[in-house]
Amino acid sequence: MEDSRIAIPIGTTLDRFIKSKEEEFQYATGELSQLLRDIALAGKVVNREINKAGLINIVGAIGTQNVQGEEQQKLDVLANIRFTRALTKGGEACAVISEEDDEIVDLNNDGKYVIAIDPLDGSSNIDVNVSIGTIFSIYRRVTPAGSPIQDIDVLQKGEEQVAAGYLLYGSSTMLVYTTGHGVNGFTYEPSLGEYFLSHADMSVPEDGNIYSVNEGSFKSFQEPVKAYIEYCKDNRYSGRYIGSLVADFHRNLLKGGIYIYPATAKDKNGKLRLMYECNALAFIVEQAGGLASTGKERILSVQPTELHQRVPLFIGSKKMVEKAISYFS
Repeated sequence: MEDSRIAIPIGTTLDRFIKSKEEEFQYATGELSQLLRDIALAGKVVNREINKAGLINIVGAIGTQNVQGEEQQKLDVLANIRFTRALTKGGEACAVISEEDDEIVDLNNDGKYVIAIDPLDGSSNIDVNVSIGTIFSIYRRVTPAGSPIQDIDVLQKGEEQVAAGYLLYGSSTMLVYTTGHGVNGFTYEPSLGEYFLSHADMSVPEDGNIYSVNEGSFKSFQEPVKAYIEYCKDNRYSGRYIGSLVADFHRNLLKGGIYIYPATAKDKNGKLRLMYECNALAFIVEQAGGLASTGKERILSVQPTELHQRVPLFIGSKKMVEKAISYFS
């Protein structure tokens, strides 16, 4: 009798891929490779806990707020602990900036890298079983290893990133990252406990017909944003908005589109955080052939002045972003 099971091809593992690309790193001494492995490992743990969250009562709010005044979910705190612990044990990171922590978290003065991370993006969607994610940036510290961490080590422009990526916890779990030499995506195979290369040399289509924005806030948008959204409607673009930044970004990266989180009457500087949301995705999208802007300035050129700084975000297919920001000029 013929076997009706579908054969699943097994390809390059994340660990083997990282090792094969070490010569592309400016400082190829192994620490950055290990950092990526540490983040991937923590992602496996968080993925497991997300998948069983409803069974062990770790969904819902914890009753506290983070530094941005947002209600923390139980899994927000748990994910933050998991990633911080993995980075601490790895020893390569000297400090972490997290959405869930008010101040810089010192890890190891001998470490050479600073990590900026949103441990669980879109966590308000946990209770309704919608895709969520983790976003991370990696910077090489400026001051010598062994010395105390300084603001100059942390408040670096996005263009100084040595690596950035995200994990998407959805129908399958994916890790997508760049070290400045293109973008590659890996899908987690839980029965083997490995990430496998599934999306090599990812590129965002130059143009698209998907726009992602919270139109419920339309009346509070600036006039240039309103005009661009009307342009999208006039051209019968498809409105797609999940409410999880990673999920919306990932779809548009694959299919072509633009994600917009503009300034509003309530949030004069937008709502997304530069250091651990916008910079990482901007680095990825530029490496994939797209663009990321505040509407007036390239995201990666913005000089941060504080840990939790917010900026407006227009990100995605090159032509769509160019068209959107043309309304500001």
